[in-house]
Amino acid sequence: MTIAEQVRGLAEGHAAALPAEVMSAFAREQAELAALEPVEVIAVGELLPDSDLLDAHGHATTLQTTLDGRPAVLVFYRGAWCPYCNIALNAYQAELLGELDRRGVTLVALSPQTPDGSLSMQEKNDLGFAVLSDPGNSVARSVGILTSPSQDARAAQLQLGLDLETVNADGTTAIPMPTVLILAPDLTVRWVDVHPDYTTRSEPAEILAALDAITT
Repeated sequence: MTIAEQVRGLAEGHAAALPAEVMSAFAREQAELAALEPVEVIAVGELLPDSDLLDAHGHATTLQTTLDGRPAVLVFYRGAWCPYCNIALNAYQAELLGELDRRGVTLVALSPQTPDGSLSMQEKNDLGFAVLSDPGNSVARSVGILTSPSQDARAAQLQLGLDLETVNADGTTAIPMPTVLILAPDLTVRWVDVHPDYTTRSEPAEILAALDAITT
């Protein structure tokens, strides 16, 4: 199934299981986000600044170190707590990773959560690609995709037991809009796909088509 089809199934399950006020808060936020048109997003042809990151075991690394001279697909996700992120990263593991390996392209996932959260995401979904922490959202900020939950959505998250201030490495509620970049080995941006509405994601087929268009 596509990511979109899996998300539809998830939404049906949430509607049956979550309190009505929680669903309403999230629905209002999703509608507001879907209407956004980010205007400060990094452009194709621009160079993404390298940044200090942490791997899933808390060891220091950078984007350049992770790429190791290869082009990359860089996936920004919100955190291991996000069910839509779990669907997307599972789809990328199953449908994207092997195709990227055959093309000599590295797959990297990045979030603002602590390394413990990155390790949880990697182990829970048995991911065979790098899952890194972007403390303080430095890379996401450079891309221009930072956002924070609305006041109502934040209250709904807390009602469900999720406190982003304890999940994020910098103790804030800032999270990236789900985004995929295709990067050249020197971190030049070759393709950008931003999803302000976090219930939608770049499909594996779309990423592969963009990559093939770049390299042909």
